[in-house]
Amino acid sequence: MGIEAKNVSFRYSNREPWIFRNMNICVEEGERVGLTGPSGYGKSTLARLLAGYLKPTEGEILLDGGPLPKKGVSPIQLIYQHPEKAINPRWKMKKVLQESGMCRQEVMEALGIERDWLERYPRELSGGELQRFCVARSLFCETRFLLADEMSTMLDVITQAQIWNVMLKEIEGRRLGLLLITHNKELAKRVCSRVICLGYI
Repeated sequence: MGIEAKNVSFRYSNREPWIFRNMNICVEEGERVGLTGPSGYGKSTLARLLAGYLKPTEGEILLDGGPLPKKGVSPIQLIYQHPEKAINPRWKMKKVLQESGMCRQEVMEALGIERDWLERYPRELSGGELQRFCVARSLFCETRFLLADEMSTMLDVITQAQIWNVMLKEIEGRRLGLLLITHNKELAKRVCSRVICLGYI
């Protein structure tokens, strides 16, 4: 039971070079996999393919051996490095959470989300505050796999620690699968049970 990229190749058009060819990677339920490597190796592109935001040029993206779901809130949640790009700027934060079906008060409290933030717009919050909402939104009850793409790179040390504490508690308690994309090899070693290195770093 897991998410899998099977012989996946990707490029944006026939006139552009391949981002990668014949990529194979699998993340099983309860497994924590790190993916590291220099910029330009297609790590973020792979995350978007696994989440269903892009379609492979060749090969397949599979969930439990079948196609990704096409309707409803996906059990595969992608957390971006820049949270402002993942949130509708015209919505108040309360609607951002409601849209995902996330209503778990204990998670929001553990992440340090303050009640008055729910009535604010994204522009009225800091990057760290927005990322707390993105993490909370990703941890709704139907989530099975998390794709964290440089999720904590832009955050201060205290915020990083708080968010990762909540994430790891949820991952372990619910046996969620995690793909951590990061340039930080030490973070990958601490968080993950298996680390894949692309290129020479």
